[in-house]
Amino acid sequence: MFGFIGRNVLTGLITLLPIVLTLYLLYWLADSAEAVLGGWIRLWMSDDLYWPGMGVLAGFLAMFLVGILMHAYLFRRLFAKIEKAILHLPVIKPIYRLIRDFFDYFKPKSEQEFDQVVAITLPENGLKVVGFVTEPLSSELPDGFNDDDHILVYLPLSYMIGGYTVLVPRNQVEPVDLTMDEAMRFTLTAGVSAKGNQDS
Repeated sequence: MFGFIGRNVLTGLITLLPIVLTLYLLYWLADSAEAVLGGWIRLWMSDDLYWPGMGVLAGFLAMFLVGILMHAYLFRRLFAKIEKAILHLPVIKPIYRLIRDFFDYFKPKSEQEFDQVVAITLPENGLKVVGFVTEPLSSELPDGFNDDDHILVYLPLSYMIGGYTVLVPRNQVEPVDLTMDEAMRFTLTAGVSAKGNQDS
């Protein structure tokens, strides 16, 4: 009896928790934007002209403008210098790098550095590893790595604990019929999301 109740409570929790956490994250982002940006707007605008939601709107506008500016070469160079300075700070560096690497998975496809989802066959035992081609052209690789028979592949580890960048013989690589998002989700969850992909 208690086992039946416990299993169903656990199933309900697993079902509802991702939805609740997603909604809470969106609420937290909107509330934070309203509190911070809305407070700044009130410094320059009378309370009669201010209406709730202007902080959220200002946040969307700021993200849009930064996204537009990131297409400009000079702004990208400036951002790269700021990021380089952040990566020299001893305490902030590992935190920033972890957050940046996590959000890099959600970049628009046009900005993602990966070109193709592939499976690599390990010759010793025939096991297959999912990877992402980061550089298919040998001419773009550094000297000593630009072998025509090899391509550069990134092999992510599950649950955001890093990965390996490897040179792989072309004959050990085969394309995988997965979108970038599906492959990322598959590798990050150690294949737990595979069933959900098949059902959808």
